Amino acid sequence: MAGFGFVCLVETVAMSVLLRDWPAVHAAVLFLDVYTIVFVVALHASSVVRPHVLDVERGALRIRRYVHVDLCVPLERIASVRRELRMTHERADGELNVEVGAQTTVTLELTEPVTHVTFLGRRRQVRVVRFHADDADGLVRALGRARV
Repeated sequence: MAGFGFVCLVETVAMSVLLRDWPAVHAAVLFLDVYTIVFVVALHASSVVRPHVLDVERGALRIRRYVHVDLCVPLERIASVRRELRMTHERADGELNVEVGAQTTVTLELTEPVTHVTFLGRRRQVRVVRFHADDADGLVRALGRARV
């Protein structure tokens, strides 16, 4: 995200230089460029502020990504958990891939499906959840201890 934000900032400066002779177009493009930079910062902030949460007291793993994914998986429904680095993901029924940078590091297989509600309200049942975690080994160990 930092690289993308930097590229947007360079593009803003370049467009300001190129459009300096056309004030109306310059103002419109500057507004859009600043909006894009704010949007990139907001995307990064939503990733940092809304991480995955393992709540042992409630017995659930909450998998989140931006505002698009917020899935609560009860610990008793987890059949197996493993660290598995995957770089490609095919769309399949019953599977949810929450990738970051086109990769996932943890795979959950569930005993019974959980309902995932998409950002626009569509419901689907998922039995396999793949997601990225910064400390995948630590999460797998913590899930193993929490399920016992």
